[in-house]
Amino acid sequence: MNRELLVGVVVAIAGMISTTAQAQEAMPQVLFTNVHVFDGVNEARIENASVLIEGNLIKTVSTDAIDAPDAQVIDGGGRTLTPGFVETHAHLMLMGPSLSAMEANTTWEDFAIHGTKMAEMYLMQGFTTVRDAGGANAGLRRWIDSGQIMGPRFYPSAAFVGTRGGHADFATFTSPPGASTNFSRLNLSQEVSGVDDIYKYGRNNFRMGATQLKFMQSGGVVSAFDPWQLLAGSPEEIEAAVQVATEYGSYVMAHSYRKEAMMNALNAGVMSIEHGFSFDCEVAEKMNEMGAYISTNLTAFDPGLLDVPAVKNQPASLAKAISASATFENYIPNMKKCPVKRGFQTDCVGSVEACNIQIAYEKHLNNEFFGPVQSMVTITSIGGEMVALSGDFMNPYAEGKLGVIEEGAYADILLIDGNPLEDFSVVGTGDQWFGADPRPDSPETIRIIMKDGVIYKNTLN
Repeated sequence: MNRELLVGVVVAIAGMISTTAQAQEAMPQVLFTNVHVFDGVNEARIENASVLIEGNLIKTVSTDAIDAPDAQVIDGGGRTLTPGFVETHAHLMLMGPSLSAMEANTTWEDFAIHGTKMAEMYLMQGFTTVRDAGGANAGLRRWIDSGQIMGPRFYPSAAFVGTRGGHADFATFTSPPGASTNFSRLNLSQEVSGVDDIYKYGRNNFRMGATQLKFMQSGGVVSAFDPWQLLAGSPEEIEAAVQVATEYGSYVMAHSYRKEAMMNALNAGVMSIEHGFSFDCEVAEKMNEMGAYISTNLTAFDPGLLDVPAVKNQPASLAKAISASATFENYIPNMKKCPVKRGFQTDCVGSVEACNIQIAYEKHLNNEFFGPVQSMVTITSIGGEMVALSGDFMNPYAEGKLGVIEEGAYADILLIDGNPLEDFSVVGTGDQWFGADPRPDSPETIRIIMKDGVIYKNTLN
């Protein structure tokens, strides 16, 4: 290379570096002042602080004044600044009113439109991140991330994976084994039989945009064919699911009710136990040894559960619910005695309006059972840790941490009236589930909702 050409290349590179630096310097900034910061982890707030956002990341958290002359300044007025909430077990695509209705009478348009409305509702309830536990592929995330629709960061599991007659079997009663179903055609749920099917559908789920796999071990209460006590999936099948997830640097979440199901899952390498109603201290010891997590819908412990129409109007479901309630009564005391990292879970299947009510009630029950401080940690940093299990390859949001307020974390932020560490109701709780009045589109006490550095709600003025 001659001298003149070399000089030209150097000058060009220097110009590109300069342009890049200028672009970085020009990133928009938002400065929150006069706020008390709950960082997602610590019980004590950072009092009288300022938080500087640059682009989509948190640049500075300080109790000193921050010099940012070009920033948009938001005076928090002594309110509490918290991380955006994280829902670790939702089903944004599943509108109900029942599994059989969705199998027989629902088109892809119905699922898609419902998903967009659910995404918007979740964001307006303060959830800037949602992990979908089955029934959604990558399409919804693509539209959210492109800015075409409003919604939270989205971690889909793609199709439920489960055995014939298990909790992922949504086929009609007379449907033969292996037959195509509405759910299987849309890759919302897949019936598996043996290790080869696990390989096939597990890998296809990642191909369809899953960030983790969902394996259905136990049965359910309102589902058609499966006793809740079911131990579905051989050790080899569960291990195969873990193997596939590991190939992608990700993990498996397992729908597990019985203690035996949880231990089978953990021994196979499952990192996220879903529901886990038979949780006890032996399970806790194994989970803590592995660094595993649990996500439990506390509405399962509501005394009014037996009055749910889908339960009380079906004799088989009512019998299952009565049996389950008696078995699961030790969950709360065991969780307090032998705590593990527990994520916030709503697990709603139904209309947007019904799920909005259920979310508020789930928030309320978290506080009732575990108090405001633990509830705030559960709904923020623990959820952030859980979605990060998807790893470097499959995590679509790997640039910063979620569920925390710290330098370098994503700018997913709520500004809330009052102090949720003392009065949890300010996060938008509701003390009634069935029979409750419709909820507002967004809690009045959540004054600002920011996701990825973009403000989606601001009622300060």
